[in-house]
Amino acid sequence: MNATFAAIQQATDDLLPKPLPTSLPPVAPFDSRMLPEAVRDYVMDVADRQQSPPDFVAVATICGLAALLGRKLLIRPKQNDDWTVTPNQWGIIIGRPSAMKSPSIKEALRPLDNIERQARQQQQQESKAFAAESKLCEFERKEVELTAKGLFKEGKRQQALKLLAGTETKKLPTRQRIIVNDTTVEKLGELLNENANGLLLVRDELAGWLSKLAQDDYQVDRAFYLECFDGNGRYTYDRIGRGTIEIENCTLSLVGGIQPSKLAQLVRAAIRGTVDDGLVQRLQLAVWPDDPGSWRWRDRAPNAQARERFDQAFEKLHGLPFPAQDKQPPIWRFTAAAQTMFVDWMERLQAQARRCDIHPALESHLLKMPQTVAGLALLFEVLDDQSGSVGEVATARAMDWAYYLSSHAERIYSMSSNGGVEGARLIHERRDKLPSFFTSRDVQRKGWIGLDSPEAVRDALDTLVDYQHLMALEVPSSTQGGRPTTRYTWHPSLVKM
Repeated sequence: MNATFAAIQQATDDLLPKPLPTSLPPVAPFDSRMLPEAVRDYVMDVADRQQSPPDFVAVATICGLAALLGRKLLIRPKQNDDWTVTPNQWGIIIGRPSAMKSPSIKEALRPLDNIERQARQQQQQESKAFAAESKLCEFERKEVELTAKGLFKEGKRQQALKLLAGTETKKLPTRQRIIVNDTTVEKLGELLNENANGLLLVRDELAGWLSKLAQDDYQVDRAFYLECFDGNGRYTYDRIGRGTIEIENCTLSLVGGIQPSKLAQLVRAAIRGTVDDGLVQRLQLAVWPDDPGSWRWRDRAPNAQARERFDQAFEKLHGLPFPAQDKQPPIWRFTAAAQTMFVDWMERLQAQARRCDIHPALESHLLKMPQTVAGLALLFEVLDDQSGSVGEVATARAMDWAYYLSSHAERIYSMSSNGGVEGARLIHERRDKLPSFFTSRDVQRKGWIGLDSPEAVRDALDTLVDYQHLMALEVPSSTQGGRPTTRYTWHPSLVKM
């Protein structure tokens, strides 16, 4: 076998490895004009100081603002139909390790941390007052019980019942929450009932959360989160210990980061139909920008005026009144001109999504965009200090997001069709971890991300052979039987001497 490989190597000395192709389609660059003026300057200021893609800061900002708006205000994208959209958003920022994903999320959501800190202090003060009030209520309850007991002995049963029924029970003050990080669905349901406007799930690294929901033991949790995407669904679950919990409105926004290699597994599962329930497609504000071509040292103070306007935008949405429990949130619609814009865009989107050459998973992603775009238009209109209806400026800005996000969606779903190139790059980078002569099974045993199936490994190895990075030799079966084995070795120019 060694002699045969030597012959192959000698025959290929003149055939140098060709550069592996770039597997990712291009994406639309981020344009700061897509953001409302209230937050635009500070998003770009943060990105410049961190030397991170502005896409990351922008998406986290939009998700944070959408969580604050929650169910305070809804939109009906049609003039007569009752199709109603809650403006919560699901975002995911995709980048290599150390791409400043976590710092971008942290700074974008800093105003929410301040709001929650104030809410915590307020709850502590209310709890002290509650403790004193509870003592008085306890005294009153004992007096009422004694009086009711006397009425009952006198045969005045109805009067005793009426007296006991009128006894007031104080409830422990609950702290307003906006952000949750790690919670069971049962606890999340209780928090949603306490915070009817909705919550924001923040995960620095979404891979663990998404992988957990892919497991068989967490399919009930997965169904619950799927319901939370729409923002207006009702959910009931029964648990021993917690009893029956009814959630009137499952309103949840979401934002987190993930590495491309970890997202690839989830996309392939959606593409191949193994986990094809639309969870990945619900990550609508998904951005995967190109790595910055350069890096510059930045050491300057934040733009104070831009940061103040940024914080005020969050405070504005936080201060919007939430409708009373027995009332429905106000509902806005598009103006006549904006409605025409939205209809034209919808028609183009439907034509694009229904092309015969588009994969069903990408089709599903695109067809969820109308809800996203309508919610963004409503959010932008509120931030622009308008009221009553959604106009052309906010609608045009939301459509710019649609074009931008569509290009990123195409890049994300290309990870399945171009998986051979991505896997080839990974094997090439880690070639020193393989023996001089190896099989596809040797690669699969490494457990490298994205190369967890024989098909994925075979596609990657075939790509390396096609571009002359690898040489393949089929070794016949032994005299004892068995199937032939394909073994690989690297081109001599790639072997360290």
